[in-house]
Formats: sequence, C-alpha cells, structure tokens
Amino acid sequence: MDQINSLARRVPVNAVYLAGILPFLWIVWLAISNGLGPDPVKEIELRLGELGLQLLVAGLLVTPLRWVGLNLIRFRRAIGLLAFFYVAMHLLTWVVLDMGLRWDQMAADLVKRWYIIIGMLAFAAMLPLAITSNNASIRRLGAATWNRLHRLTYVAALGGAVHYLMLVKAWPIEPLLYLGAIAALLLARLWHNRRRIAAQAA
Repeated sequence: MDQINSLARRVPVNAVYLAGILPFLWIVWLAISNGLGPDPVKEIELRLGELGLQLLVAGLLVTPLRWVGLNLIRFRRAIGLLAFFYVAMHLLTWVVLDMGLRWDQMAADLVKRWYIIIGMLAFAAMLPLAITSNNASIRRLGAATWNRLHRLTYVAALGGAVHYLMLVKAWPIEPLLYLGAIAALLLARLWHNRRRIAAQAA
C-alpha cells in the first residue's frame, strides 16, 4: 500500500482533471460523427448522467479507502468538481437539446415527474459543494462548518441514484448497483463514525 501511495503522490492533480474530461470529449466526438445511435440526445443525457454518478461514487470511496491505508484524499476535490461538471452537462443537455428551452414544458414536467424533481434536488445539493470547493471557502467557513456542508454529497449521491432508478422505469441491474453501492458506502461511514465515537468515549 505504501508503494501505491508513493506513486499517487507523484501524480499531479491536473492529471485527474485531464483524465476526467476525456470521456466528455469522446461523447462530443461521437455526437459530431453520428456515433450515438438513433436518439443521440437521449444517449448524451444518459452517458453524462452516468459519468456524474460514477464520479460521485468515486468521491465517496476516497474516505473508506483511506481507512485501509490507500490515501487518495488529494484527488477528492478534483473528483467532486468533475462530478458536478458532468451532472451540470447532463442537466444542460436536457434543458437545451431535449426540451429546446421550452420553459413551460419543463415546469410542467417538474410538477408531474418525480424523477425530474429528485434529480433537480440532487443537483441543487451539489451547487454549494462546487461553490465552496476551494481553500478560501474552507478558511472563511471554518473546517467544521465546511465539513458539515459537504455532507450534502450524500444527498446528491443518493438523489442521483434514485433519479436514475426512476428514470429507467423498470428494475434493471445497473441503477440498482449504483444505489446499493452508495447505500453501502454511507452505511460504512456511519458504522466507522460510531466506532470512532465509542473508542473516544472508552
């Protein structure tokens, strides 16, 4: 594990941003080259949403990995900002390409389609996370307040997984795997925190 941590310390954070943006560029290329099938807009929405959810899961994994000795904490901010980017692009695709900026239709969908409401709430939870993902915000808010605020990551991840599950209108394995993974990671964090509190009280 020490060798892996040593290698990770030599990887610049900017390399994570670069690697993280490559799937977006690939989607753009497929869109330009008509490689997204008969319904490219829906395919773009799906791919961007899945990438955002995958990055949210990756961000949640950083802390449990640290418990077992793998320290990737320096990459967590980059992973979180990339997750926000993909979720924002997912939303923008729906607003511009899918709905064609038809605000009345979007408002109607927000009222009657629960998966859209949940998705919007998950995105809203990510906004303060993205805005405060910088050292200046940590200094201004204080570490304790900043950490409490960033628990909204759990809301965003769970909301994103539920949004995906409701969107497909069935029970396929992939959305259930995302939801199960996020629930397991949150339960593991709760269990670890309770153990730590009990140890401190002993």
